[in-house]
Amino acid sequence: MGRVGRWLGIVLLSVVVLLVIAISVTIGWRPFLGPRARALTNRSFERTSQRVERGRYIATALSGCSYCHTPHNWTAPGTPFVEGMEGAGEIMPYGNLPGRIVAPNLTPDPETGTGRWTDDQLARAIREGVGHDGRALFPMMPYSRYREMTDEDLASVVVYLRSLPAVRNQLPPTEIIFPVKYLIREVPQPVTSPVNEAIPADPVKRGAQLVNLAGCPDCHTPQVRGETVPGMELAGGISLSGPWGSVSAANLTPDASGISYYDEALFLEVIRTGQVKARALSPIMPFKVYQNLTDDDLKAMFAYLRTLKPVKHRVDNSQAPTLCKLCKQKHGAGPEN
Repeated sequence: MGRVGRWLGIVLLSVVVLLVIAISVTIGWRPFLGPRARALTNRSFERTSQRVERGRYIATALSGCSYCHTPHNWTAPGTPFVEGMEGAGEIMPYGNLPGRIVAPNLTPDPETGTGRWTDDQLARAIREGVGHDGRALFPMMPYSRYREMTDEDLASVVVYLRSLPAVRNQLPPTEIIFPVKYLIREVPQPVTSPVNEAIPADPVKRGAQLVNLAGCPDCHTPQVRGETVPGMELAGGISLSGPWGSVSAANLTPDASGISYYDEALFLEVIRTGQVKARALSPIMPFKVYQNLTDDDLKAMFAYLRTLKPVKHRVDNSQAPTLCKLCKQKHGAGPEN
């Protein structure tokens, strides 16, 4: 029995060593340890009218916080916001999500909103992806993009959210299925140094930052298992399904299959009206948010889009979705690529 016991011990130790090695070289230990998170501070952002207005612009136009965190009437034409519920949160209605994803109530209601959260808890969630309760936020919340938000703009967003009327709106918690709820712990990264670089004056560089902060790549750049498909930046193809039906994001590159026929005036017209001449955009395209951007910001975004590498990638929502070998997604005109 002694020899058998030793052999069993050796086998068990070998299994443990192999398991440790396998975890170390594949998913790593972060799913077991929890997200990387810096310690919270007691900082509080001074409330000023300038910050309220700047925060309003970011939250309701540029970064579109209001779009996901305000309930919609998804069955009404144009899917309008529910009146009086700005920032009060909503269960995300998208299909194929890994569980129930909830955009929380951001109004300062003490029971169902952020009234008991500190300024730094809000700040950490926005730019670093760690919730007030220490959990990793599902990266549908584009905190990895908001890392580029300057410290002053971050303060302005927090101050603006504090200025919203408190709305009591009890929502269920986010419930993400296994193993995704653990794997997303790898995504958050602490911001440990100041972010003070202002958005540049050069239109193309400015546009690149604005496109990032607006989250355009999240819908217009195809991904497989969270990784961008190489060479397909902003080339479209991602399918978005929900109460609005099913639609695939357009190719925004300056190829003939994209928006090469746009000029600056048409681009502004499309964003302002939600119409490409006689064709209406799907309501899941948040033009109702982006239409609040200034002309200068929209022109800079268009200037950047014109510099993208043209990608020949046809996406046609009038056709049934079929597999596209180019973007690894299913969308209309897929076999033509």
